[in-house]
Amino acid sequence: MRAFLLEYGLFATLLITGSSLLYFLIMALSSQRMRTQIKSTMYSRFRELSGSEHVPPVSILVPSYNEELTIIDNVRSLMALEFPQYEVVVINDGSQDSTLQVLVDEFQLTRIRPSSIRSLVQSKSIEEIYHNPQYPKLVVINKKNGGKADALNAGINAAQYPLVATIDADSMLEKDALIRLVQLYMENPEQHIAIGGNVRIANGSTIQGGRVTKHRLSRKSLPAMQYVEYMRAFLGGRIGWSALNGLLIVSGAFGLFRKDYLIEVGGYEADCPGEDMNIVMKLHRYMLQQGLPYRILFCPDAVCWTQAPDTLSILGSQRKRWIRGNLWNVIHFRAMLFVPKYKIIGWLALPYTILYETLSPFIKLSGLVALLAYVVMNMTQWPILLAFILINLLISLLFTTGSLIIEEIAFKRSTQTADIWKIIGYSMLMTIGYDQMNALWKLHGHADFLRRNNSWGTMVRRSWKEDVTEQPLSPTQLSAGQSSKATVM
Repeated sequence: MRAFLLEYGLFATLLITGSSLLYFLIMALSSQRMRTQIKSTMYSRFRELSGSEHVPPVSILVPSYNEELTIIDNVRSLMALEFPQYEVVVINDGSQDSTLQVLVDEFQLTRIRPSSIRSLVQSKSIEEIYHNPQYPKLVVINKKNGGKADALNAGINAAQYPLVATIDADSMLEKDALIRLVQLYMENPEQHIAIGGNVRIANGSTIQGGRVTKHRLSRKSLPAMQYVEYMRAFLGGRIGWSALNGLLIVSGAFGLFRKDYLIEVGGYEADCPGEDMNIVMKLHRYMLQQGLPYRILFCPDAVCWTQAPDTLSILGSQRKRWIRGNLWNVIHFRAMLFVPKYKIIGWLALPYTILYETLSPFIKLSGLVALLAYVVMNMTQWPILLAFILINLLISLLFTTGSLIIEEIAFKRSTQTADIWKIIGYSMLMTIGYDQMNALWKLHGHADFLRRNNSWGTMVRRSWKEDVTEQPLSPTQLSAGQSSKATVM
C-alpha cells in the first residue's frame, strides 16, 4: 500500500507540475500576443469600419429556450450595435415560458408568412416567423424544441448573410464587439473561418440600454469566483491557444463563423451536449483533412457580458453539462490523436484537454486523498501538507495576477482597487473548497455520461433588472440606446 501511494503520489505530482508549466507557457504566449494586439489596436480604424459599406453583413443567431427574463435586454443590446448591416435572428426553441410572447409584446411583432427557407443543415422545421417593419433588423423564429444545436442549425438555415455570429440569450454585447470580430475576420477572410469573443461576468454591474455601463465585481461569492475563472481561461489561456491555432472551443456565448464552412461540415450535431466545442472540432478536422490553410482565433477586445449562476445547484448543473460535452467530444474525435496531419490539434491541444480537463477530477481528488493518506500513515508530516497547499495557493495567485496584468494593460478598464484585492483573495480561496466542488461535479458529470443522462439540468435565469422598473423603449429610443439603469447582483 505504501509503495502504491508513493508511486501514485509521484505520478499525480508530475501531472500537476506538467499542467502548471504548460499553463505558464500558454500564459506567457498570451502576454506576448497581447502586446502585439495592443500595437495593432493603436493603428486600428475599426470605428470607421462601423459605417463602411465594405464590411460584410452578419446574421446574429440567438437560440432561446425559457429566456423570458433576459431576452429583451439581450435583443436591445444587439439592436444598438455599431455595425453597418446585420440581422438579429432569435430562435425560440419551443420555450415553455413566455419568451415568445414578451418578444411579440415588446417589439409589436406580427406573424408573417414564412419565406422559402432552404434546408442547408438538418434541423426541425420552422413553424412561425415574426417581424415588425419598424425593427427591420429583427426576425423571430418559432420552432419545436430540439435543443440548442438544433436551434442554431435552424438559424443557419434562416440566416441571409455570409457571416454568422452566435450569442446566448442571457448575454449582452458591448456595442463595438461585433465590428471588432469582423475586423479580425477581414484581415484574412479566406483563412479566418471562426473567431471567438471574450466572455465576461456581468453580475454586480450596472446595465443601461441593454449594455454594461459600469463594471463591478459581484458581492456574491459564487459569481465573483466565476469571474476569476473566466478571466484566467479567456485572457490567460485562450489568447495563447489562439496564437498556436489550437483553440478547441469558440464559446457559445459569443462567436463568429463563416457560414459556408458551417454548412460544409454539416452544422451542429443535435445529439452533442457540447455544441460549442463540437463545431470547432469539426472545422479543425475538415480543414486539416482537406489540407486547407485556416485560422480559428480569439479576439480578447470583443467583449460579451453574461450571467453567472449564483447558487450551487445551478452552477453544478452547468459544470456537469460542460464535462459531458467535453467527454462526448474527446471520444468522438479520438481518431485525431497523434496523427501527423492533425498537427497541433492531434499532438498538443486534444491530449492536453484529455489529460488536464477530462481526467482532472480524478487526478485532483485522488491526489488529495493520497496526500492525506501520507499524513495519516505517517509517510509525511503536516508541514509538508501545508507546504503543498501553500504552493497551490501561490500557483493560483500567479495565474490570476498574470491575467489581471493582461487585462489592465491591454484594455485599460477602470477596475476598482477594492475589486482587484477581492479578485486576488478569491483566487486563493478557490483552491480550498471551490476547486474540489468543481472536481466532484465533473465526476458526477462523468457518471451522467455513462448513464446516458444528457438532460440540460435546471438553469434558472435572473432578470438583469432585479427590483428595478424599466420603461418600454420606442424604436427611436432603442436606436439611441436610451434606458433606465439596472444593477445585477
